[in-house]
Amino acid sequence: MMAGGGVRILFLLLVAVVGTAGRIHRLTLKDDTRSTIYLNTFGFYTNGTLLVNLTSLKLRKDIVLEKILIGFSISKTKTDTPYTMDNSDTCLLRKYTNSSDESLTLFKFDLKNKTVSMKKFGQQSRLLITELSDGKELDNGDAASVKKESKPAQSKEPKGGAQKVPTSGKTRRKRGTDDKKSKEPIKGNAKPVQEAKPQIQEKVFKLLKANDSYNFKFFMKIPSQTEEGLYTLSFHNCHDMVSGNQMASFDMTVEITARNPQNYLSAGEMPLPLLYLVMAGFFFTAALFWVYLLLKHRYNVFKIHWLMAALAFTKSISILFHAINYYFIAVKGSAIEGWAVMYYITHLLKGALLFITLALIGTGWAFVKYILSDKDKKIFMIVIPLQVLANTAYIIIESTEEGTTDYALWKEVLFLVDLICCGAILFPVVWSIRHLQEASSTDGKAAMNLAKLKLFRHFYVMIVCYIYFTRIIAILLKFTVPFQWQWMYNFLVEVSTLVFFVLTGFKFRPASNNPYLQLPQDEEDVTMDEVLTESGLLESVTKVKRTNNGREQIQDSSV
Repeated sequence: MMAGGGVRILFLLLVAVVGTAGRIHRLTLKDDTRSTIYLNTFGFYTNGTLLVNLTSLKLRKDIVLEKILIGFSISKTKTDTPYTMDNSDTCLLRKYTNSSDESLTLFKFDLKNKTVSMKKFGQQSRLLITELSDGKELDNGDAASVKKESKPAQSKEPKGGAQKVPTSGKTRRKRGTDDKKSKEPIKGNAKPVQEAKPQIQEKVFKLLKANDSYNFKFFMKIPSQTEEGLYTLSFHNCHDMVSGNQMASFDMTVEITARNPQNYLSAGEMPLPLLYLVMAGFFFTAALFWVYLLLKHRYNVFKIHWLMAALAFTKSISILFHAINYYFIAVKGSAIEGWAVMYYITHLLKGALLFITLALIGTGWAFVKYILSDKDKKIFMIVIPLQVLANTAYIIIESTEEGTTDYALWKEVLFLVDLICCGAILFPVVWSIRHLQEASSTDGKAAMNLAKLKLFRHFYVMIVCYIYFTRIIAILLKFTVPFQWQWMYNFLVEVSTLVFFVLTGFKFRPASNNPYLQLPQDEEDVTMDEVLTESGLLESVTKVKRTNNGREQIQDSSV
């Protein structure tokens, strides 16, 4: 049963790895009917480029071409989330037709006339965008020509004084010229006046057709620091919004190459290779120190201590492979499959070991008792498969394109399953705290039970803080920081994980003065009474019981 589940997980893993594409994306859709498809989100610096090659677009429904409204949009976002103008049912390609203060570029396909109409709004009017029909990328000469061609389009509206008579208009123009000349030594030119209110730019490109499929290729370049930011490329199918009929299905193959001048990583991902490499060193150092403690205090070491060591080593190896994975994406634009497989396998093992270790510590296994109760076993049967599913969903999300049909589904599955696992892992600790509270009020060993109760409460607070910070606070920070600081989310998650590992190791270290390891292990412990009696482990076991007069009395636990 377990072998079959492992084979299925491995199969999903290999399928996911095959789809790994890094930052050079190739997306193929079949019979898709979605109205909006988020193809790529990327943070661009100055001179960053985006190459979009729509190699095949086929409509699978026999409808009138004049009623088809499809095309691309490029929107500038503030956070690392797909950009939506609003939640209305109005098609984005139809809504912003005349004027807009948004930073937006629209590409509308006219399939009948085989043209693509491009409109640039707001700050994107200064982007350098051109079509490519020869298969070559934009060079410096083409960039200059695009910039030169875009200048006349900036003066579509009068600059001011449209209600004045012609003579006063001439006077205003002469006065404006004199003012411009008088201010040239200070400002140099009047270009900031044009940038104060960006104009709408329009341009028409050719749409190629071959064998009932449409092809279109364009190139975008970030010209200056003003246009830097996080951009989202989307595809829109607004046929149902135009005709009111059923959504038209389509087949599409699109290749997307986004890169910055330094490498293929987004602006918020550039520090990640070095970050993961450094954090791998920290985790590996912590693991070595933990092994040193185990060898030093070998008489107080339990099996779970070695399991904690295995977790630390697996975590360090996992993020080391993660760093190598990001390095090859930065250099080549795509991951090397061998390194990607190693990262996914170690990430899967790390996730399973983490929750197994937390559950075992929470139940007191090996420290206080050596078998698990029925409730503990149920927790393991629920949490571990869910955690494997969550890690598998993470691997699939990391390996598939953002525009695929199942991308949003697996992302929701990951979020939901991860929250269920985090909630379920707290149950063993809560049960232990409840039993210890009852034991402290009824048992004579109240002081020792209270000491154990205090330690379990500390461990519970540590888990809650770790889950709350990594699942909520860090994600909120990711949505609020600028696009070039998106790596701070990964930094906070890894640092908080390291701190959590260190605190857990300190609490349950194998030392002779550790209050957790000094607790008695006898059959009268209220939390373990039923389990130990049923197991028969206490046959011929003696215990020492202190009487009221201070003398010790030896009792035989066997009945």
